[in-house]
Amino acid sequence: MTLTFCPDLSAADWIVHSDLPWQQLVGFGPAGFDAYARLRFLPDPGRPGQSENDVDPDWRTDQLPTLLEVLATHTATPDDCYFCVWEGFGHADVAIDDDAVYIDDENARTPLERLGARPGLAPHPVASPSMPQLPKVVLPNRAYWLFRGPLADIGTWDTVQQWPGRCRLDQIEPAFIWPADHAWCVARDVDPHWAGIGGTPPLITRLMSDARLDVVPADPTEDQPLYQ
Repeated sequence: MTLTFCPDLSAADWIVHSDLPWQQLVGFGPAGFDAYARLRFLPDPGRPGQSENDVDPDWRTDQLPTLLEVLATHTATPDDCYFCVWEGFGHADVAIDDDAVYIDDENARTPLERLGARPGLAPHPVASPSMPQLPKVVLPNRAYWLFRGPLADIGTWDTVQQWPGRCRLDQIEPAFIWPADHAWCVARDVDPHWAGIGGTPPLITRLMSDARLDVVPADPTEDQPLYQ
């Protein structure tokens, strides 16, 4: 299977139709897993209200290939996975205007800033009259393009089959990743300094024991550490 753009959004129904609180859904994905954890790209804040400016600004996104390497061994369908890519990361032929999509936290310091967005605004693709409106997976405050294919092909969005190519995505990380067999799910929203992982207890234990990863157990129903 090769990576393709999915106009059929039904594979994401378990996310769209979830009745979880919004922050829990975008932070950890759907309910139903026996164990959850957080992959931290920055250390957790040491005090309430701490700013990201007070810590090392280098996000440890180099952990993602290792995470995917382990996840591939904990699914029967590593070559058939789904990826939700947030529309706010499209950064060619985009503009910030009065129709821009608002995010919920106007003080968020996230990869948005690396795209030059004003606080509280997500870059919104400006379509020409000839550019079709592509179907998106829609949640409150967020919308995503859906891709399908091998886990190993993650990040190659701009070369996939059926993708018009008008909105360049480069190698950005998806907001949701899950295999067709639903063995696990990874959720990475734009605001937190971590990605949430749901899976089996053996998977979470393996991730936490991997010295290459900064993974800690988590209860998705509780408030999670966040920077201001």
